[in-house]
Amino acid sequence: MTEKEETEAFFFIKTANASKSIISKSQIAQQKSSDAIVQELSKRIEIQENLILDEITKMATVKLIVITEINATHKRDLYNLIDANGTEFNDVYLNTMKDALNSQIELFETISRETNDKTILEIVLRYLPEQYKLLRETERIRIQNV
Repeated sequence: MTEKEETEAFFFIKTANASKSIISKSQIAQQKSSDAIVQELSKRIEIQENLILDEITKMATVKLIVITEINATHKRDLYNLIDANGTEFNDVYLNTMKDALNSQIELFETISRETNDKTILEIVLRYLPEQYKLLRETERIRIQNV
């Protein structure tokens, strides 16, 4: 495997795992949050992440890359979210989502600098603006909830 192929495989696996984690957290938020704004945001984030995950999975399959399961760090975040209640829940969700979206944006920006694969670049260009928008909205709601 060349360095370029390793970088791309890393990107697919990291992005798929990040999306799976964000989807799980957003589904929990839709069930546990009593705030309609947080519920609506989490639904939009889930839809966006499902689009990304579908596309990344298809591309990885074409390139014969196997995507592994969510790692232990994401599981810890998930457990913290499940354990949170009441007003604390929205804070925990919004903070973890801000961090998760930030990490995913960094991943997109890194791969865009390190690859010249046209399909990967198209995915990054297609989804990056919406990721920034969701991050800004998450941050805005997080600040309003303080």
